[in-house]
Amino acid sequence: MARASTRARVHAAVLSLAAESGFGGLTMEGIAARAGAGKQTLYRTWSSPAAVLLDALLEQSLDASGEVAIPDTGDLRADLETLVHGMIAELTDPATDRLLRAVTAELQTDPAVGSEVLDRLLGPQLRAIADRLARAGVECPEDGAELLLGPVFHRWLLRTRPFTEDWPAAHVERVLRAVSFG
Repeated sequence: MARASTRARVHAAVLSLAAESGFGGLTMEGIAARAGAGKQTLYRTWSSPAAVLLDALLEQSLDASGEVAIPDTGDLRADLETLVHGMIAELTDPATDRLLRAVTAELQTDPAVGSEVLDRLLGPQLRAIADRLARAGVECPEDGAELLLGPVFHRWLLRTRPFTEDWPAAHVERVLRAVSFG
């Protein structure tokens, strides 16, 4: 495992290289050179350029304690709307949209990248949402969590329709009705 200072340099390097040349231009050699680290250092921590990029992107989604956090103010509807707004903002940010799409494509063919996304981001996020729904008395809260996130990813990934300003609130309302909450 790379030291924190090395990880920070490698993350900065992979994000800047990916912004300059896209996902296809990433190599372990290029990342190591930009970060001022040895290739062996990278390979001891990450298996591929995709894994390095994923790690850097995931790091941006964690709170100060290193956990995937969802809002929890006590107002379930408002918290889920805040979460959906935040997801949309992150997914559609021009600075990361292309990179997130590349990582999403990579996780379809690289089981290690897919496992990393599930273990470090999607799994904890789904569990946290399901926990919030369960505390609100929702039956089958795991299904409710997937109902909340699935359409966001579908609309973003397939570009079926744009996200309008009122879509997050309407989406959360549809999900809460579907799971019979208030």
